[in-house]
Amino acid sequence: MTRIRETDLYLPVKRLLEGQGYTVKGEIGAVDVVAVRDGDEPVIVELKVGFSLSLFHQAIARQTITDAVYIAVPRGTGRASMTAIADNTALCRRLGLGLITVRLPDGFVELHCDPAPYKPRQSKPRKTRLLREFAKLVGDPNSGGSTRRTLITAYRQEALLCLRMLTEQGPTKASEIARQTRIAHARRLMADNHYGWFERVSTGIYALSPKGLTAAADYAVEIEKLVSSRVPGPDAAIAT
Repeated sequence: MTRIRETDLYLPVKRLLEGQGYTVKGEIGAVDVVAVRDGDEPVIVELKVGFSLSLFHQAIARQTITDAVYIAVPRGTGRASMTAIADNTALCRRLGLGLITVRLPDGFVELHCDPAPYKPRQSKPRKTRLLREFAKLVGDPNSGGSTRRTLITAYRQEALLCLRMLTEQGPTKASEIARQTRIAHARRLMADNHYGWFERVSTGIYALSPKGLTAAADYAVEIEKLVSSRVPGPDAAIAT
């Protein structure tokens, strides 16, 4: 297999810029490609054989010279390559960089984005979900950076409260669990049985499944922390 070199990208990128009326020269000072056109900001292109953190560092440094900074990399094939291009196009937009890819077998050049100021569009629904989860989560049960598999979510905390009540009282009406835990949707939570901890023994009455009995022991410490941290209400019998 022929090793790809940065110089393999130069002529296709040079032809692209010359086609837009630029005069193009390579290796000017520390810059891979410089393109100049009367009345416009100079264009800088950094050539690399693949995406890397050092490439982005280098391109950002060039923004002290001009706002028109591009990175150019070879275009691969397959899903992984397409994903990398999409992800790095988004990153370039956030950094105010342009992105060019070159298909080396035939020299095809594609411009994925131009340098431009970036203002992220915030998602109100995502912000609402984030703040709702923050408000519902009792205490601070997770260390930042923990893996998703081990996280204690507000939903899991509610399930643990139902688990504790059934551990202490045995099969119980869902309405009573909802009253004592102050979890209005306790019936739906146990019916959905996301963790496999609950089983319905008769209409409206729930008990622990074998998996729930194991979970009660496994999460004993978390349950006690949750109960001690939760603000008690007038009907919070299990929180005493």
